Amino acid sequence: MIDLGLSKLAIIGVVALIVIGPEKLPKVARMAGTLYGRAQRYLHDVKSEVSREIELDELRNLHKEVHESAASFKADVEQSMHSHVDEVEALWDGREHVSSSSSSSSSSHGFVSTTDIERKARDFRRKKLVRTSAIPAWYKHRNGGKTHVLSGAARVRKFRPGSSKSKISFF
Repeated sequence: MIDLGLSKLAIIGVVALIVIGPEKLPKVARMAGTLYGRAQRYLHDVKSEVSREIELDELRNLHKEVHESAASFKADVEQSMHSHVDEVEALWDGREHVSSSSSSSSSSHGFVSTTDIERKARDFRRKKLVRTSAIPAWYKHRNGGKTHVLSGAARVRKFRPGSSKSKISFF
């Protein structure tokens, strides 16, 4: 703003004292201080409003970028899911389907053969057998693991509130 030193303020005060007079100088000084305070508050409000608008504009740009990246991610996922669904449908129908994912994980012919599918199923069954039978029954009994499977109706009957074991029913 304006560079006012002590010497310049003293000169302005002496000129004001001569021009305005000693009786009106305190009122004029008070009014000048009030106007100066109002001007400062007005400038502060304008600066804060401008900074809020800039931040709001940045937030809008950020929201737009996030929305665009989410839309592109969604499109990528949908395209990937569509290609996988097509591949599964092709395998289900017995057709040979060539895609980038199946050619990288299958044989050198560019399609998934039935021997590959049988091998994967055999490996899956073997791994499942290892997972389920690796824990001995005595350990399951001791630590509360599942020893047998309950049907849905049996679970409902077992955990139904207010049911007692002594009631006899036809079901």
